[in-house]
Formats: sequence, C-alpha cells, structure tokens
Amino acid sequence: MILEIILLVTILVTWDYYKRSEATKTLKNIPIVSRIPFIGSFLILGTMHPNNFHIRWPQFVQRYGKTFYSRIVGQTIIVTVDHRLVDALLSSRQHLSKHFVYHFLKDWLGSGLLLSSGQTWQQMRKIITPTFHFQILEQFIEIFDRQAGTFINALEKFADGKQYVNIYDAVSLLTLDNIAEAAMGVSINAQLNFKMEFVKAVKVYDSLVIFTSLVTDIISDGFVRPHLGIPWLRRLTSPRLHKARAESVRIIHQFTERIIRERQDYLLENSHLERKVSQTDNDLHLKNRSALLDVLLKSLDVNGQPLTDKQIRDEVNTFLFEGHDTTSSAISFCLYALSRHANEQQRLFEELHSYFGDDLQSPLNYNDLQQLPYLNCVIKESLRLYPPISAIGRMLDSPLEMDDYTLLKGSNVIILLREMLRDPDVFSNPQNFQPERHFTLTTESSAYSNIPFSAGPRNCIGQRFALNEIRVVLIKVLRHYELLPIGPEAQPSIKLILRSTTGINIGLRPRNYV
Repeated sequence: MILEIILLVTILVTWDYYKRSEATKTLKNIPIVSRIPFIGSFLILGTMHPNNFHIRWPQFVQRYGKTFYSRIVGQTIIVTVDHRLVDALLSSRQHLSKHFVYHFLKDWLGSGLLLSSGQTWQQMRKIITPTFHFQILEQFIEIFDRQAGTFINALEKFADGKQYVNIYDAVSLLTLDNIAEAAMGVSINAQLNFKMEFVKAVKVYDSLVIFTSLVTDIISDGFVRPHLGIPWLRRLTSPRLHKARAESVRIIHQFTERIIRERQDYLLENSHLERKVSQTDNDLHLKNRSALLDVLLKSLDVNGQPLTDKQIRDEVNTFLFEGHDTTSSAISFCLYALSRHANEQQRLFEELHSYFGDDLQSPLNYNDLQQLPYLNCVIKESLRLYPPISAIGRMLDSPLEMDDYTLLKGSNVIILLREMLRDPDVFSNPQNFQPERHFTLTTESSAYSNIPFSAGPRNCIGQRFALNEIRVVLIKVLRHYELLPIGPEAQPSIKLILRSTTGINIGLRPRNYV
C-alpha cells in the first residue's frame, strides 16, 4: 500500500512539474502568485471567501499587476483586469468555453445557454436571439410596469421616513414575478404569495452552496471544496446539503415542466384564445405572450426535430436564473446608491418630473424609457460600482497570443469585472458615484462601462431585457418615494451574485407633489 501511494505521489509530482515547466516558459512575463510545487497557490487563494473578495483581489492586483497567474495541482489559472486581454478573449469566437466551475449549476440548468458550448450553444443562441427583438421586448414593459405597481404598494408600509427596509428581499420577489410572466407566461404572484412552494424553492436553493459560489468563490470553493460540485461526493460528505439542494431542484423542475405541458396544450388547442384560469394558489395565469417559451416550443433543431422537453426546460430555467438574481442585485444596489447620494437622486427625480409631470397613474411605455438620458447614466454608474457578477471565467479552447506572452490551450482565465470597472486608468475617481461621467466617456471607456453584462459572442443575451426592467423599477420608485440613507451600510458579500452581509438597506418617504 505504501509503495502504491509513493508511486501515485511520484506520478502526480512529475506531471505537475511538466505542466508547470510548460506554463513557466510561455508565461515568463506574467507574475506568478506562488511557486510551491504541486499545491501552488492553494494555501494563499484558499484564504479567500465571499466576504473578503472585494478586499483581497484588489490587493493581489496592486501587488502583481493587471495580469498574474497561479498553479494549483496542474491547473493554470490566469487572473486579469487588463482591458487588452479581456477584449481579445471575449471578442474571440475561438474561446467560448466557460470555466469548469460554472458546471456546479448543471443539476439545475442542465445544458442551457449559460453552460453549453460548441454546436449546442450556437444552435440555442440562434434560436433564442429573436426572443429579444425590440418589438418583443416592448411588450414586456406592460408586465414590468404592472408588477412595479404592486412593488410600490408593498413598500408603502415602510415609507415613514424613519425605519429602514432591506430592499433586496422585496426586489427579489418583484423580479421573480417579472421573469416568470415574461419567460413562461405565468403569474406566480410572488409579491402577494411569497409562501408559494416554487417561490420558497428558489429562495432555499439560493441559500445553498450552488448559489454561494460561481465566480467569487471560484478559487476558495471551486478548488478548496470542489467536491460540493460533484453530486456523489456531495452526497457522501454533505448529505443534508445534498438532500435539500436536490429537493429544491426537484420542485423547480416540476414547476417548469408543468408550465411547459400547459403551454403546449394551450398552443395546440387554443392558439387564438386567451385561456381563462382562476387566480388561486394552485392555478397559474397563462398569458398569450410568452415569448421565450413559445419560441422554444415552436423551434426545430439542426435535424428539423422539435426541441425535447428537457432542452426547453433547461433554457427556461437558465432564463429564470439569469433574469432573477442578477437583476435583483442590480436594482437593489442602484436604489441603495441613490439613497446615499442625495444630489444625484434629486437630479434624477427632476429629470423624471420634467418628463412625466405629476401624473403617477399613466402606464409606462417603451418610448418613455428612451427619453431619460440621466437615468441611463445612473444605471451605468451603479452597474460599474456594483456589478451583479463580479467575475467571469473562460477556458481557452486554443492558445491565445498576446504581445509578450502566450496563454496555453486549457488555461482557465478569470476576469475580475469588479476591479476592471474601478480601474483608475479608465475611470477618474473610480470609487465615487458619478453618473455624469457616462455623458463624456470615450467610446473605448464607454464599452467597458457596460461590461457587467460581459461582451462579445457570449455576452448576456438578455441585457436589454434587464436594462428595461431596471429602468421601469427606478422610474416607479423614484416618482413615488424619496430614498433615504437609513440603516446599516452595505458590506459586500460576493457569492454567486453581489449581496451584502448587512442587507441592502434604505429608508423611504412619500413624494409630495403639492
């Protein structure tokens, strides 16, 4: 037994030495975090966790520069905030594979657009892209406006100018209502019925490990606790976690599959009618506009066959995932930023009041959203300071040559979006909330100001959907309430999505139009 262990260790060390030597030659102009054989940077990067990510990564960048790399058990991990490398990587059609840690989401999202690659990804991207045509996006404004009205009413009980509310909790239910109706054509009434089984399942799943670390814990959970991403190891080492996670996935899948079946029946039997369904806890309102689900149900694969139920389920779940938590974080931190910057909030309110006047009842339309330039600047600036996804990862499908180094095929690249968007070489006073900067940014800098949605061929396909949703919510909230700096300050906790350990707290006071 001892001989076998010695032989195994010898093989692993030899393999690591070979891989390390290869990386050292091609990456000689890039700083390395640690040269310890085999374990490499494991001990250093293993000290990172969601609550210190925003502190530790800037320290690494300051010490090693805009691009550096580490070695962990034969794996080369390049970390960068260099705009040149990011542009070369994200704009390329040769490097479309996601970092392996993304696949920790596979039990929920399957082979959906976020996790797929190659021909599968290209096929589904082509099928889904028409869903986000501006004419289809335009019809979603009515959904956003109506659900935001429910949101405004729900906030009324907190609007005394004295107490504070963790706005993320309420926003999370709002975005869940929006995405369920827009993607699947159902009204789940999460804001009015937050104890509904499906809503609880999403929130439970969100609290589990799969939602604790996709990008921010790419190192600490992705390498220190990789077993949590492997079902049979998770079952052995964390049985309660595995059971709870599996149950939440089961409920979400069951819900999605039910909607798919009902929508299939609706399209077959009542395509020219709007189905009438009573609004009860167990009856889901089927709308005659379900752009994403309808497109999927009517689409054919490359062989001319209808998509399977699993393919459809994976894409609907992916859209639900990407359109819920990320948008919740974006809206919440934008409201938080405005509550802490009274002058910028007042300027935005004046723009809204100048355009809309005192009429709070008329519904918003798509054209309204195009007439508010300062609102767009506020959103861009909030996304710059508080990007919902703080890092993204790619695995190189082929070597990538830069001016003074070459990244090898199979290398994992982590792009620190949060640090890029605070780069003083691009943004003056990068730590300050200055929406007006986006009126005057150069074309190059302006492109980077939008990188919270990633860029290139694998950019966020739903970014215009998300921006419209954010615009509608901000318009509705700012016209009804003044946001106040009440409650504990936000302390970033960068798990899968940017959150705060102390809540995202704001105070509210009704606007006086007299």
